This record gives sequence, C-alpha cells and structure tokens, in this order.
Amino acid sequence: MSNIAYIGMACALAISAMGSGMGALVASQAAIGAWKKCFSQGKPAPFIMVAFAGAPLTQTIYGFLLMTFIESAIESGTNALLCFGIGVFGGIAIGLSAFFQGKVSACACDSLGETGKGTANYFIVIGIVETVALFTLVLSLLVL
Repeated sequence: MSNIAYIGMACALAISAMGSGMGALVASQAAIGAWKKCFSQGKPAPFIMVAFAGAPLTQTIYGFLLMTFIESAIESGTNALLCFGIGVFGGIAIGLSAFFQGKVSACACDSLGETGKGTANYFIVIGIVETVALFTLVLSLLVL
C-alpha cells in the first residue's frame, strides 16, 4: 500500500509540470504573435514578453517542492493514501494555476504588443494567479 504514496509524489511533480508546459505554450504563442504585430507595424517589440511567456514555469518548482515534502512525509510514516491524495490534487491545483497563468500571460502579451503600456499591471495580475499555486503548496504542506 505504501507504493501508492510514491505515485502521489510523482503526480505532484508531473501534473504541475504538465500545467507549466501548457501555460508556457499558450503564453509563448501569444508573445510571438504580439512580436509579429509589432514588427509588421514598425514598432519595437517589447522583450519583457519573455517574462510573461516564462511565468508559468515557476509552478514546476512548486510541484518539485511538493514532491519533496511528500517524500519527507512518507519517510516519517504519514498515511500513504493521504500522500497520494495530496500529490494528485495538489499537482492538479498547481498545474491548473500554471495553465491559467499562461492564458493570463497571453492576454498580457497581446495587450502590451498593442498598446506598449501596462506592464506593471499585467505582472500584478499574473502574480495573483500564481498565488493559487503558492497557497496550494503551503496548505498541502500543513496538511502533511
């Protein structure tokens, strides 16, 4: 039965990383489209869109941290089903946060490419979505 805990540990990282990858994909596509629009209009292309495109990648780190917290919990004898559940559901929450952060980042790229304004506002909103992943990580740790 303890092997199921290790599956939860793997899910924490894998599902978080999948969400990061999908979020980065969406944001990167939008950055490229916004740069194309800028180039075709003879405007400078804002390099800061690289940060928008990479924003969802931090959730992979949160998934890795959750995985290591679960590993410590397994070693200390925490219930295997609890470790499995935290890994799966924590990974899903972190992964979804990354995916939706990518969608928000895509909107930020589009807006910045069009107007050239609002960078700080866009980062604030991107950070709000990231907070869901941070809350998930911290609260999962408290449950473990």
